[in-house]
Amino acid sequence: MHAFDVLGDPVRRRILELLADGEMSSGAVSEVVREEFGISQPGVSQHLKVLRENGFATVRPEGARRLYAVNSDPLRDVDAWLDRFRRFWTPRLDALSTEVARGKRERRLRERPGDGGPGDGNPSR
Repeated sequence: MHAFDVLGDPVRRRILELLADGEMSSGAVSEVVREEFGISQPGVSQHLKVLRENGFATVRPEGARRLYAVNSDPLRDVDAWLDRFRRFWTPRLDALSTEVARGKRERRLRERPGDGGPGDGNPSR
């Protein structure tokens, strides 16, 4: 199965989001996903199996529990594939960052003491 086939399913994406915060038991994952998507525990188990079999998740036993975690290797492959498209959004994000910095600088200059702005120490204003 191709990485985007695996990630194309919103349930599997949500499971990876949950696991990105740290290792979780299959029961804890199932509880959240069942509540959010209304699918059965066996359905959640199938999604966990797809993630595991395609390398996106790892599982380790701990007593009777199974603990799942993200495996970042396939995500690196996705990131590498996306890299060729970054040129479409990177300049826009850079421009946005510049505008945010410019706005912060202008705000600091307006709020300097003595310029009539807040905190200039002049009680007559």
